[in-house]
Amino acid sequence: MTAQVPHILVVGGGYVGMYTAYGLRKAARRGKIRVTVVDPRSVMTYQPFLPEAAAGSVEPRHVVVPLRKTLKGCRVVTGRVTSIDHAHKVAKVMPEEGPDYELAYDQIVVALGSIARTLPIPGLAEEATGFKNVEEAIALRNKVLDRLDVAASQPDPVLRKAALTFVFVGGGYAGVEAFAELEDMARYATRYYDNIQADDMRWVLVEATNRILPEVGPDLGQYTVDVLRKRNMDIKLETRLESCEKGHVILSDGEEFDADTIVWTAGVKANPQLARTDFPLDEKGRVKCRADLRIEGLDDAWSAGDNAAVPDLTSETGAYCAPNAQHAVRQANRLAANILRVVDGQQPQDYKHKYVGSVASLGLHKGVAQLYGVKVKGWPAWFLHRTYHVSRVPTFNRKARVILDWTLALFFRREVTSLGSLQMPNEEFRRATNS
Repeated sequence: MTAQVPHILVVGGGYVGMYTAYGLRKAARRGKIRVTVVDPRSVMTYQPFLPEAAAGSVEPRHVVVPLRKTLKGCRVVTGRVTSIDHAHKVAKVMPEEGPDYELAYDQIVVALGSIARTLPIPGLAEEATGFKNVEEAIALRNKVLDRLDVAASQPDPVLRKAALTFVFVGGGYAGVEAFAELEDMARYATRYYDNIQADDMRWVLVEATNRILPEVGPDLGQYTVDVLRKRNMDIKLETRLESCEKGHVILSDGEEFDADTIVWTAGVKANPQLARTDFPLDEKGRVKCRADLRIEGLDDAWSAGDNAAVPDLTSETGAYCAPNAQHAVRQANRLAANILRVVDGQQPQDYKHKYVGSVASLGLHKGVAQLYGVKVKGWPAWFLHRTYHVSRVPTFNRKARVILDWTLALFFRREVTSLGSLQMPNEEFRRATNS
């Protein structure tokens, strides 16, 4: 690569990767730099809208941002970076098909993000599903509605009870929002079944600590527990999932029952692929960064988001920035600006952002929020949740489509059709060929 046109390699197309490349795209279109984004997926998923997509409030295609369409001027490679040798400024790329190859760069942005943090629980890999991408969200929606169909057509009370039991493990944002939104959808759907009542379903949230939604504070966390319990939802605090082999759930409090639907949302961890780099990592496997988002000891390597340990300059205790979308988006904007400053021969600026607060949806017209120390509950919190996140979702196109989805929902009833057969599109054809 020539010094006049530096090549910026962005590893990962999630929050940090997409927003960083988005901030660099104009300079790339002018020929000032070259930008390459490598990610196994050709879209960025706006994860805060996954619960609403699962509940049918937002069209699934509207919660993903196509990278090639959005990052005009940047090259997008669909593949995985399997290793990084920064000493020689080379990354090894494994494309969807074909042999691996090496990609040289001048500066690199490490934005591999996080993966689900799982535990060696018997049956977890076979029986549970995660909740990190749109495919999982839609599969879960289809599964919930399909289980209602099964229960309505099943005379066996044991099988019927298992079909109507839904277990979510993890009391953070992803778990609580998905838990509440899907229960709200399923409760609405029961009006179309003559032999299923809302109280026939059992929704169980399992949390190992003594509170849920720690980001909104203990008061709103307890309020959320109370609200969900009033909806006849079972909230089990200080409880762990011990086993779920063949759908038989065993909890640490001694309770055992069968459940057809088990969802794991118990936190995330830094992408383990970082171990295949020569960057400095902390005890949690995150890349060590300085406040200006450069990787420790390096001037031409950057990182941010879930996979980075970035000092929180607003903290007096030496803490690191929390792994959430609020920091990731702002860090990415600062990171892109800093790269351009370095290209222009200027010094990068430190990232500093005081945490604004948190918002969470608990189903249609229900929510909790804590913004700038102000606590909000119910419909106003739900409205703040939607307002904040539609302002954060990238591109005007996606904002408009999401708002249109919500507007249409004001005039038409909620859609509760299961498209579970989409997950097995050839099943009917196979039956026909075997008959």
